[in-house]
Amino acid sequence: MESSPSSKKFWYLIYCKPRQERLAQENLERQNFETYLPLVRQMRRRAYRRIATVEPLFPRYLFIHLDTEKDNWGSIRSTIGVISLVRFGAQPAHVPDTLIRELQTHEGSDGIQDLASPDFRKGQQVLVEEGLLAGHEGIWLTSNGKKRAHILLEIMGKQIKTEVNENWLKRLEP
Repeated sequence: MESSPSSKKFWYLIYCKPRQERLAQENLERQNFETYLPLVRQMRRRAYRRIATVEPLFPRYLFIHLDTEKDNWGSIRSTIGVISLVRFGAQPAHVPDTLIRELQTHEGSDGIQDLASPDFRKGQQVLVEEGLLAGHEGIWLTSNGKKRAHILLEIMGKQIKTEVNENWLKRLEP
C-alpha cells in the first residue's frame, strides 16, 4: 500500500520479543492494524542435516502501516509479542514506502523470499555435505537452474559426472 502526499498513513517499525514476530503480527492484525513481516527461506543445519526453514528476514522486527491522525497507537505497546515501536528520540522511526515495495518485489508467489544460493564457479572444488555422496569432494561443473548442480566426482579412480541438490554443496577454499 502506498502513502499519497495527502495521506497521513506511513510505515513504522515494531521491535518484538525474541521469536515472537508472527505472534505480534497476528495480534496486531486482530486489532485491524495492517502489518508486514518479510519472510525468507534458508537452509539451516539441524541434527547433522540441512533443512529449509522459513524465518523473518529481520529477526525481532515487524512493519506496521499507521495513520498518524486516525489510528489509536496506544494498544500497540501492550500487544502480545510487541516490545515497542522503534523510535529515534521521541519520534517513531518512519520507514519509506519504497523499502516496503522493494522487499515485496523479491517475494515469490508464496510471499517468501529465497536467499541466493552460493555462487559457484566452473572448476571450483566443492564438498558434498548431505545425501548418499556426503563427504566426497568434487569439481563444480554447472547448475541446471532448478537447485540441482552437475559436479565431477572421483570415485574408485574414475571421474564420474553426477547431479546433486545445490544446497548439499559447500565451497572449498583453495
